[in-house]
Amino acid sequence: MNELLSKLSSYNLFNYLLPGVIFVAIASKTTHYSLIQEDIVIGVFLYYFVGLVISRFGSLVIEPLLKKISFLKFADYRDFVVASKKDEKIDLFSEINNTYRTLCSLLTLLILLKIYEKLELKYPILQEWNASILIVLLLTMFLFSYRKQTGYITKRIEANQ
Repeated sequence: MNELLSKLSSYNLFNYLLPGVIFVAIASKTTHYSLIQEDIVIGVFLYYFVGLVISRFGSLVIEPLLKKISFLKFADYRDFVVASKKDEKIDLFSEINNTYRTLCSLLTLLILLKIYEKLELKYPILQEWNASILIVLLLTMFLFSYRKQTGYITKRIEANQ
């Protein structure tokens, strides 16, 4: 387990594992949903996955929303790639930036989970469909994440030609 944890980069730790642990801990205290695991190995993988989901939600929902309302303005990706080669701190700042986005996403998802919990009380049929709803939402999110990541790879290749 120590070897596994030592292989996690700071990005993985602060953008996936830590948010996953925080989300599970807060959700178990504020809702009837509890994902806390007794088995540490299963826990680490589950919390990492929860954090990954939180991070992707931030990338696909929070970031575009904040850009749309002009709360954020991004530099052109090609300029980012060129500047990153000249100033190594840009990658660090980008990592920190993504951590903030992930924390915003974490808090937003906690609010949405609480709202969903209230909807379950009003519409009990939702309880029967929880697993199916979750699977469809995750599939949709990871399909869009895959498309977005493919776009970044394409832009990076174009920026390096």
